Order: sequence, then structure tokens, then C-alpha cells
Amino acid sequence: MNATHIAVIDIGKTNAKLALVDSTDLSEIAVVTRPNTVLQAPPYPHFDVEAIWEFLLDALKEFGVQHGIDAISVTTHGACGALIAADGNLAAPILDYEYAGPDAVSEAYDKIRPGFEETGSPRLPMGLNLGAQIYWQFSQDPGLRDRTAAIVTYPQYWGHRLTGALACDVSSLGCHTDLWNPDETRFSSLVEQLGISGKMAKPRRAADVLGPLLPEIADRTGLEPNTPVLCGIHDSNASLLPHIMRRNPPFSVVSTGTWVIAMTVGGTEVSLDPSRDTLVNVNALGAPVPSARFMGGREFEIILGSQSAVCDDDILFAVAENGPFLMPAVIRESGPFQGRHHRWIGSEPEPGTPERSVALSFYLAMMTAECLTLTGHNGPIVVEGPFAANSEYCTMLSAATKCRVITAENATGTSQGAAMLAVSSDTVSMIKETAHRVSDDHELLTLYAEKWRNAVRRGSELAF
Repeated sequence: MNATHIAVIDIGKTNAKLALVDSTDLSEIAVVTRPNTVLQAPPYPHFDVEAIWEFLLDALKEFGVQHGIDAISVTTHGACGALIAADGNLAAPILDYEYAGPDAVSEAYDKIRPGFEETGSPRLPMGLNLGAQIYWQFSQDPGLRDRTAAIVTYPQYWGHRLTGALACDVSSLGCHTDLWNPDETRFSSLVEQLGISGKMAKPRRAADVLGPLLPEIADRTGLEPNTPVLCGIHDSNASLLPHIMRRNPPFSVVSTGTWVIAMTVGGTEVSLDPSRDTLVNVNALGAPVPSARFMGGREFEIILGSQSAVCDDDILFAVAENGPFLMPAVIRESGPFQGRHHRWIGSEPEPGTPERSVALSFYLAMMTAECLTLTGHNGPIVVEGPFAANSEYCTMLSAATKCRVITAENATGTSQGAAMLAVSSDTVSMIKETAHRVSDDHELLTLYAEKWRNAVRRGSELAF
């Protein structure tokens, strides 16, 4: 595909974005964002897809006039799908996966869901398993199954609105849905148990072209009617894709945002523990990837809020030597230490202080290091997303893992990865990176990491 300007629809849990990526160097030449609003309205909390849709159409039109658009790609958060009616509209609103409604039928759902050994999908609360969402939605609305003509994963919902085509992509199906068997690359037994075998849209590779724009979309945006729309990809796997294409294993990629997801390629063989929020992701090429995760971006917001502070090396090493320690888990429903209540060891720093920022960054790095251990990590670590700009996080992550940490100068790896679906693999060499490594004389950081791990194991106070 000869595409110079790729418009990337990037729907994260917190924000929706349209980015225009230049394929010659994978830089973002234009970006617009808006909050991904959840409507607290019947029949359950659901995403405001109509507001996002109007935002996207307006932005596509503007980018087309200002720069030109040669192709459109899509990346979204996981744990989400759309039930499509026979007329092509939604058969029901798209459920917010943080709504606890599906927990009400968890006992009945657990009787039919496949085991971890079949799906690589841990049992998660709320609507974090897409299969649990669908089961609950059908239980609440007895006519919904019959009204549903097709089920698509979330990137392909937006592709459907652009092209009219129906599809799922393997990376979204592999995102703890319970609906996919990653080893056998087919739907899991749950699809038959739910009575949706004839409703699941065909699984496609992320780089497949769904089709050209619908005539009414071309008219609305002013784009060429033959503008190709790519099938699309789960956001964490979009971050992973450039590195699969350019690196020799072993290595790991840490995708950061609302979720921090550690994905290991070619690491040590390990037995994944689903009770610690590990899972088998499926990459853009359809291959299984051992992964682990926690809600690091959400934890960052809870502890720091909007009261950030500038940090320097003196503060960093003072915290490393004297504490305090933030212990897991700020969000106890997910991550490697589920069920624990977070606490401070040492005096809790005041909001807005640099000490609080450093201690929080260290906590997030230690949680990430734990996730990497669970996935059998070896080799360099690539950090994508907002945490790539957090030098305290990257420094502690390097110290805790004793590995080289690499950050892309353009921290929005999801947009780059999604754009790469439409360009030559040679373009991946254009990504500029910065390496972080802790020098050997920074033993205070290594000692801090050891103390943190000991405190997690013992669950007791530390002496400094």
C-alpha cells in the first residue's frame, strides 16, 4: 500500500484521539483528542460513541483538507465489543467494562467459561472479560441475542461505521475475552456455549483492508471514496508491532496508559499465573505473547492527581535512601497483587511534593518489574506511552530489572504501530529511541528495589 499520510483512530479508555502519521518517519503531524466519556444512563453505563463519531468525522475532514489522508487505521482499548443489529446499527449500547453489573451473574458464567489453559485469559472482575459482558447483556435483555446479527471487536466497530464491513481482529480477540483459543488460532468453546457461533464476525489480521469508505462517509469527510480502511488492532499490540518487526528476541515491550501491559517476546518459558493478572495476548501476526498488567495510569491519577512536581537527582536519591515506599495495590481489582490495600511505609509525602512524585514513579516501576518477571522477561525493555517521558520511572525500572530501558522519542507507540499496518516494514527503522541505563554506582536504587520486594513478600514494615 502506497500511503504517505495515515489517519489513526486511537480510542483509549480515557481519551479518544485522531492522529495523522507521516509514513516517511512515523511522526505525528497532527493530533486532536477528546475525553472518552461514559454515559451514566440506562440500560447501563456505556460509551458515548455518537459523540466520538462526530468528533472523528470532523477531524478526518479537517486533516483531509489540511494534509490529505491516504489510508485510515484503527486502534482501541480491549475488553470491548459491539453487538450489531441487522440494520447495521448497535443492537445495544457498548458497555463500559468498569461497570460491575456482570459480577451479578459471575457464578453462572463461570460454569460455562473455558479454562485458562484453553484461552490464556484470566477470570477478571466487572466486564473485563468480553465473554462475561455478552453473557450478562443477554441475561438482562432476553431479546438481545435474537436482535444481534453480528458481534465485532472494538477496533472493527469503527471500521464497520466507516466501511460497512464486519470483522474481528485476532489481537482484540486475544485480549482476555474468553472467546479465543490462541494456541489453535480459532474461537474458543465459549462461542458455542453462548449461542453466538453464527454471529461472531470473521477473524482478520490487523493489516487486512476492510474496504473503502462508504459513500456517505466520503461525502461527509470530503475524503476520496476509495480511501482504504485497515482492519485495526488492540492498542497494546499496536505498541508491540514495531518492535516485533525490528528486534531480535528476547525483549519486552511495556505499553503504558490507563493500563500498563508488559509483553515479553522470546523470554524464558514460564507458567503464567492467572490469579496475578497474567494472560496470553495475541500479536498482530496472530502469535501468542505472554503478558501481565496493572492499571498503572489510573493509579498515577489517584495518587498524584493534577499536583505534579519537578524532580531532580537529589530528590530521587534521597527517596531511594530514606523512602518512603508506596506498597500495592492502589487499584486492588487488577494487577500482580490483587486484593491488597495500598499503604505507605514511611511518612506519606504531601500532595504536590517532588517526594510524592518520585515515590509514586518508583512504585509504578516496581509493579512493572514484577509484571516482567511473571512473563519470563529477558533482554532490553521498551517503554511506550506516557510513562516513557517519566525519567524516575525509567531509571528505577532499569535498576530493578538490571536491564537496558529504551524509550521512543515519540511516546505514542499505539499510533505508530497502527499506522505501520499501512506502510512498508522498512519504515520501522525511522523510529528514534533513547536508552536509559542506571550506572553501577547507583546502588541506592537497586537497594530500594530489594527493600520494596522484601516488604511485598513479608507484608511488614521496613527499617531504613
